[in-house]
Amino acid sequence: MVELIPHGVYLLDGQTIVDNPEGLPAKDEARENTIAYGILRAHDVDSSTGAGTGKKQFRIHFDAMASHDITYVGIIQTARASGLETFPIPYAMTNCHNSLCAVGGTINEDDHVFGLSAAKKYGGIYVPANQAVIHQYVREALATCGGMVLGSDSHTRYGSLGCMGVGEGGGELVKQLLHNTWDINAPEVVLVWLEGKPKHGVGPHDVAISLVKATFESGFVKNKVLEFAGPGVKELPIDFRNGIDVMTTETTCLSSIWITDEKVKEHYETHRRPEAFKELKPGKVAWYDSVIRVDLSTQESMIALPFHPSNAFTIHELQADPEGILKAVEEDARKRFGDKVQIDLLSKIVDGKVRADQALIAGCSGGTYDNLAEAASIMKGKTIGNDYFTMSAYPQSTPVYLATTRNHIAEELLEAGVVIKPAFCGPCFGAGDVPANNGLSIRHTTRNFPNREGSKPGQGQLSLVSLMDARSIAATAANGGVITAATDIDYEDTHKRYEFDDRIYKSRVYEGFGKADLSVELRYGPNIKDWPKMYPMEENMLLELAAVIHDPVTTTDELIPSGETSSYRSNPLKLSEFALSRRVPEYVGISKRIQSQDLERRAGNVPASVAEALAKVGASADDTSFGSCVFANKPGDGSAREQAASCQKVLGGDANICYEYATKRYRSNCINWGILPFTIAPETPFDYVPGDFVFVPGVRQAVLSGAEEIEAKVITKDGVQPIHLYFKNLTASERQILADGCLMNYYKNRK
Repeated sequence: MVELIPHGVYLLDGQTIVDNPEGLPAKDEARENTIAYGILRAHDVDSSTGAGTGKKQFRIHFDAMASHDITYVGIIQTARASGLETFPIPYAMTNCHNSLCAVGGTINEDDHVFGLSAAKKYGGIYVPANQAVIHQYVREALATCGGMVLGSDSHTRYGSLGCMGVGEGGGELVKQLLHNTWDINAPEVVLVWLEGKPKHGVGPHDVAISLVKATFESGFVKNKVLEFAGPGVKELPIDFRNGIDVMTTETTCLSSIWITDEKVKEHYETHRRPEAFKELKPGKVAWYDSVIRVDLSTQESMIALPFHPSNAFTIHELQADPEGILKAVEEDARKRFGDKVQIDLLSKIVDGKVRADQALIAGCSGGTYDNLAEAASIMKGKTIGNDYFTMSAYPQSTPVYLATTRNHIAEELLEAGVVIKPAFCGPCFGAGDVPANNGLSIRHTTRNFPNREGSKPGQGQLSLVSLMDARSIAATAANGGVITAATDIDYEDTHKRYEFDDRIYKSRVYEGFGKADLSVELRYGPNIKDWPKMYPMEENMLLELAAVIHDPVTTTDELIPSGETSSYRSNPLKLSEFALSRRVPEYVGISKRIQSQDLERRAGNVPASVAEALAKVGASADDTSFGSCVFANKPGDGSAREQAASCQKVLGGDANICYEYATKRYRSNCINWGILPFTIAPETPFDYVPGDFVFVPGVRQAVLSGAEEIEAKVITKDGVQPIHLYFKNLTASERQILADGCLMNYYKNRK
């Protein structure tokens, strides 16, 4: 179904793929004819001078931005401390992550009030709680063909609407608010060639899961742009395209873009923004660095088992060998959590078939009108029953919710026993519909990472999430919880086509762009705190390992857990108490001790352990900082939340060491918070343990001089050993940010 072609190809007239370059332009020249490069060049600040074409770096100004209520307070607080005047571009603040207002006292609504006051003061767009999930609001109100949107959420993807979306940490949004740029090396572009037509019962999550399975582990598209084209595109409705597109984040690609057609034009007309449409297609001769060929006609109904969207099988494969496949998941859980939890997935096999305990259709990927309409069609006249199996559905915006009520979709789901809830992202990150211990939940949401559903392995609690398409989820619910492929049942969707009604938005959304009023006072709740003082980089760096993690990948949800911990997102000190709490519970205590010792050093009282370590390498505490360090094989997969890095910094983190960073956004977050992103060569063993030290001499000069590697020393109880560290691909401004100690210091120093 999905074929990876690792070599480059030319696409002629958007129709024909050829390998032979004879008589064709050079690949660098032809790459400029991709849709992706056309949009990137148009947003590159250097292009207006003629310096953009062919340049190997981009310095991008975005057309619009969006944040939700886990991130916008920190972004605005950082921007304020850095000299914010007014919002220079439309900036939407949605309230879709902490909209329950049920955990942490007044904390959540205090942040919402802060957000509205900031929109009034600086000229922003404020979307109240339960009106829309962030990405659906952008699809409805901000995306434009040929445009670019930056979001502080990893699933910022609007390529199916002709708009390049990029998910980054808050620091990158701060730069845009201060009229600065998003800087990247010129990316490779991967052609995703769609052909065929999906069979009845196949949905967008089936295609998306297959795409992630084919590309994630090998890093085939990491930090590259996916460009969707081919005859299969026209066979997909817009909601289907959106559902695939938003999941491209899980491939670790940089962004995505699709050709546009009459269906995209119809989308913008439906949403009363016809001017936002224009035709996008590759030039006459376009070069792509590699190809993913997708035959939609052979796509099967899929299930992604814990603990990643790439751990995928067809539903038929699972039901043919349930014991063998589920045993592998149990073994994976034992490797991850040891004896902390006991799971029994094999108990989900009843009469030879796997049964689920819970089902959800929610969020930016699941809660679309088409998904809910097809689910209702499958479940019409049936019931989920009154046993342990439960099911909820979350329309992704109030206009979508309104259409489901008018067109009997909500009615049919309710009659089947499905609970319908307002727009909310909570099920995607553990703040809503948390399953029971050892519960198996099937979800049309974006992720099924460990702890993502809200369980707490450290307290003996673990539930398990599998991703499925809404159609197969409905088929499963109609079949008493027995996991069932929607392709195996007969149904017909006779609901009316979607019609957008924006009257709720007109009455509830605050549209403040261009209407800044600096006399408005920001409204602070008691939990909203300023960032603590952060120190500039010193000449040398002494690091103590506070956590050493050898998992293949460490997610941002492990670095800073989501769920109820995010109630403290606007209080840096309190939030940092949760750093690595579900993976390395002792990390916070170790980091605090290291930070306390550094404060003693700065006061002139060098702790004995620090003095002893420095003596072994002949260094002085006078010009050597002392901070904590995390080692992980491949950290940062998952959310764009900058707190994964800022919490390390708040606790005195000065550097991370790894073999590679899972995503650009996490690495960028580290840089913006003054955490030096070291890497080591793949063949370098890292057998050190918490309590060992890493001494990096001359690090400040090396960073500022443009060096990309440095000789360091590891200090253990058994002696001193050399280690070679890399810090490649840093821009001049990023090097200065690191030297200044963080992005806020960088801006303060330049006022």
